[in-house]
Amino acid sequence: MTFDPPGRKARPDRQNYGDRMPPGQRLSEDWPVLTAGAVPRIDLKRWAFRVWGEVEEELTLDWQEFMALPKTTVSADVHCVEGWSIMDNTWEGVAFQELVKRIHPKPEGRYVMVHSYGDYTTNIPLEDLLDDNVLLAYKHNGQELTPEHGWPLRLVVPKLYFWKSAKWVRGLHFMNEDRLGSWESRGYHRRGDVWREERYS
Repeated sequence: MTFDPPGRKARPDRQNYGDRMPPGQRLSEDWPVLTAGAVPRIDLKRWAFRVWGEVEEELTLDWQEFMALPKTTVSADVHCVEGWSIMDNTWEGVAFQELVKRIHPKPEGRYVMVHSYGDYTTNIPLEDLLDDNVLLAYKHNGQELTPEHGWPLRLVVPKLYFWKSAKWVRGLHFMNEDRLGSWESRGYHRRGDVWREERYS
């Protein structure tokens, strides 16, 4: 894992955010870039988003088709397994529940493997993805995501540590059993609930 650059100011946060700050976290005034490997170069003309596996309707969308989906805006905090948190983020994108309306997961499709450009994967229970504030985001605080932070599309799952909010998302594989993703197979927690401090296995 590389850090580019940490350069962040952190301070205890409980006095300002109370119950919104999970245990073991501190407030960050910057958004650090944490990336394993190089930032992928993505051509939107060739970009494709695919959903497959244990679903009634598999789905493949190009960028224009994805951007034609109904949009939503979500306010959600970010909590990194490294211990920093960024509060009061505004994300704009497509709600995960909007995709569910189109693909109709089968009863056995209870787990999802998120696939990203750059060969990154992360596993998430479908139950966690069905929260109202989970989305596939292309904007953060009114600005298009930068490549370092996941442009053109990243997943945002606020109640899980931020490594689960995969950058450069290109597909979702619905599965009938849980399998480990990139960091999970290297010792990170299978689920990553921030309130239970599920940092490492």
